[in-house]
Amino acid sequence: MAEAPVFDTVAIVGLGLIGSSIARAARVFGAARRIVALDASPQALARVRELGIADEASGDYETLRSADFVVFCVPVGASGAVACDIAPYLKPGAIVSDVGSVKGAVVAQAAPHLPAGVHFIPAHPIAGTEFSGPDAGFATLFENRWCILTPPDGADDAALGRLVAFWRRIGARVEVMSAEHHDRVLTLTSHLPHLIAYTIVGTADDFGDETRSEVIKFSASGFRDFTRIAASDPTMWRDIFLHNRDAVLEMLARFNADLASLQGMIEKGDGDGLFEFFTRTRAIRRSIVEQGQDTAAADFGRGGDKA
Repeated sequence: MAEAPVFDTVAIVGLGLIGSSIARAARVFGAARRIVALDASPQALARVRELGIADEASGDYETLRSADFVVFCVPVGASGAVACDIAPYLKPGAIVSDVGSVKGAVVAQAAPHLPAGVHFIPAHPIAGTEFSGPDAGFATLFENRWCILTPPDGADDAALGRLVAFWRRIGARVEVMSAEHHDRVLTLTSHLPHLIAYTIVGTADDFGDETRSEVIKFSASGFRDFTRIAASDPTMWRDIFLHNRDAVLEMLARFNADLASLQGMIEKGDGDGLFEFFTRTRAIRRSIVEQGQDTAAADFGRGGDKA
């Protein structure tokens, strides 16, 4: 016998990669009986209808009135405006969440607008690709990926339990922590790597046309992987860096110190120091593979030259 849906009606505000993947996964894995899609873009809504990934696709917030669970999948900088817009239409007892890569700023922007009687529990599914839009989503995006929940102090245990059950139903592994701790951890594991990727690809773009064409033509797997990361949504990452500024600047200072140390080893010809450092970093990569967060396949399983 199939499991009962976790929620009767799930409303997704913003049907990009994450939002459309939630819609697909909720349907495939039976996490919701009914799925409502809302987006400010008529083109996105039209595509959602064509794809059939929601039971209703609308730009009218009135459709939120029956939703047990509302999740807004928008850039971090838009969280406050969206929370303000949806607030009048939320029914008592509804669970409200998000998918932003920064949590402290989302809480500060969104929480003041949400009415008493709804349960606001921010979330961050650590999953994605460099693609965006309703066509980019797929039902297994969250399979064996972490989703971090950051409930505020005094959050309702039953509401938190239902949200945990929803993410687990669609394939995610769930961790609960404070918003502040989340932002510090993700600065190192996600935000700083993206900043480095944007910088390296930008450096290549600064070369003259002839050299730039050779960089692209002879790209090795390392540079190709940086370009994949640097192809992520510019609006989303602009907002992440601006709204997690203090943590990013702190981690960037530590990274610059480590980079200066490596530069010193190279200048001094310290082969033993470089070998010891690279051995430690290789062990971290192996641990990530062992925990199922990537693959040991050649080119990280991304298809070689087709990645």
